[in-house]
Amino acid sequence: MKKEDKIIAIQNIAETIGQYGCFYLVETAGLNAEKTSALRRACNKDDIKLMVVKNTLLHKALESLEGDYSELYDALHGSTSLMLSNTGNAPAKLIKEILKADKEAKLPALKAAYVEGTVYMGADQLDTLCQIKSKNELIADVIALLQSPAKNVVSGLQSGANKLHGILETLSKKED
Repeated sequence: MKKEDKIIAIQNIAETIGQYGCFYLVETAGLNAEKTSALRRACNKDDIKLMVVKNTLLHKALESLEGDYSELYDALHGSTSLMLSNTGNAPAKLIKEILKADKEAKLPALKAAYVEGTVYMGADQLDTLCQIKSKNELIADVIALLQSPAKNVVSGLQSGANKLHGILETLSKKED
């Protein structure tokens, strides 16, 4: 690969990483063609971009970005695939789902992940990454918490109004 081509590839990788909120470094080299195609289809369905990259180019791309990615450099060995997503837990859930479907499968294997400014190293972090809530899930939780007291007040007012109406109706019937 010519030096000019490497510079362009590094810029493309850096631009792609910059478009997403999180990325996972994954080992996929031992997958056969059928499983690789299935992984790509699953990634497309879940809005996850899958890229196979050279470690040295990825290393240089990470160095060119703002932020500290130095903790990830230890995971850049062997073959590396990038799984990019704007939902922090989507790639982890996908990996876990694939591994759960095939009990004997060891790939795709999580090497490391960068989610919302936090680095997760090793396959043992997969469960932790699955439990991370996305931005939309957190917003929904906050809205539900904010709506709960208002719903209780409205419910209390409605039940009180119904009780009062029932009492008044009973009293009006007694007078007759």
